[in-house]
Amino acid sequence: MRDRPPVTLGGMALAVRVIPCLDVDGGRVVKGVRFQDLRDAGDPVELAAAYDAAGADELTFLDVTASVDDRDTVFDVVARTAESVFIPLTVGGGVRTVDDVDRLLRAGADKVGVNTGAIARPELIGEVARRFGSQVLVLSLDVAADDSVPSGYTVTTHGGRTRTGLDAVTWAVQAEDLGAGELLLNSIDADGTKEGFDLPLIAAIREVVSIPVIASGGAGAVGDFPPAVAAGADAVLAASVFHFGQMSIGDVKAGLAEAGHVVR
Repeated sequence: MRDRPPVTLGGMALAVRVIPCLDVDGGRVVKGVRFQDLRDAGDPVELAAAYDAAGADELTFLDVTASVDDRDTVFDVVARTAESVFIPLTVGGGVRTVDDVDRLLRAGADKVGVNTGAIARPELIGEVARRFGSQVLVLSLDVAADDSVPSGYTVTTHGGRTRTGLDAVTWAVQAEDLGAGELLLNSIDADGTKEGFDLPLIAAIREVVSIPVIASGGAGAVGDFPPAVAAGADAVLAASVFHFGQMSIGDVKAGLAEAGHVVR
């Protein structure tokens, strides 16, 4: 795999974003392995404020059981989290309609993540993009290895519990065409394992889309982040390694800078 050159805008290299992720269930941050065996990791509002102070570039808040439980995102928790930070906040979980997106934006989200709702009704992507702009819509791709589809990766829904049989690479292309502004690419097989990002998956998606790609799933050491960027990620996201103090935002940025990547 060849390292790609730095992404530029007007001749200037764009900084790699480092994004902590708050997986929220019942108003508490949780974290497991491959979306299973969730354990408590703290209060989302307190963690959000701490990550903002620590230099995080953005923050992602995912209500991990909203789709499974067929309920709306916990808007009051979103609002309190948004009030505690001054960095961009992406919120996802249980988003099915344009009105859901509107409510989240009014609660304080800057961007909204959609997964299950977009697969159930792909036209939702275009509806959101036309009303609020593509920059608001982050398509979440919870991807699992699957030899039955051409790319070897399929998209899952309902917090990774349901395999769709939809090829992840094909869906990424379709989502960009429909108006998605960014892709949050999470490897279920790597999630929580701390064995490193799924580099072939990142590269496969990077090859077919031009919108930003956020790599998620598998970070276990500072050295895991630069290869994800080299494979094609514009941003890197992690959860448990930050929540449980294994490394800091500053550690990751230092490692990226040492590897030659531009950071804020």
